[in-house]
Amino acid sequence: MNIRLLAIGKTDNKSLQTLIDDYTKRLSFYIKFDLEVIPDIKNVKHLSEAQQKEKEGELILAKLTPTDQLILLDENGSTFSSVAFSEYLQKKMNAGIKTLVFVIGGPYGFSEEVYKKSQGKISLSAMTFSHQMVRLFVIEQLYRGFTILKNEPYHHQ
Repeated sequence: MNIRLLAIGKTDNKSLQTLIDDYTKRLSFYIKFDLEVIPDIKNVKHLSEAQQKEKEGELILAKLTPTDQLILLDENGSTFSSVAFSEYLQKKMNAGIKTLVFVIGGPYGFSEEVYKKSQGKISLSAMTFSHQMVRLFVIEQLYRGFTILKNEPYHHQ
């Protein structure tokens, strides 16, 4: 299985980008992983919230193939402990999914078309985090999940 993380907008915090790069490298020892940044939409001040979600949604959907399984990082999604998330990843691998695509949307969330195309939603927390931090948290949890599956000492119960 391959895992892709799609995210709207670049990370401008160098310290955060260093950590993202570190966990991306660590994760690559377990699975083929790719972080793809979709550039911010230009002139958003001239767009309504719905129009911005629509345009971002078109960009997200254009990045998908018919066999991708789309999982949205969404505040109304399911929550997991780290161990339960590792079990979730194992089930996805056992199901023979070729590519699991996680998506971090823009500041207003996702368009209706993206919700319709998705096969699930995951919430990292009831708290709100910056989109840049969410990238790090998702990649770290993917890494943690694989270390749990391999019974490695990274995660402590």
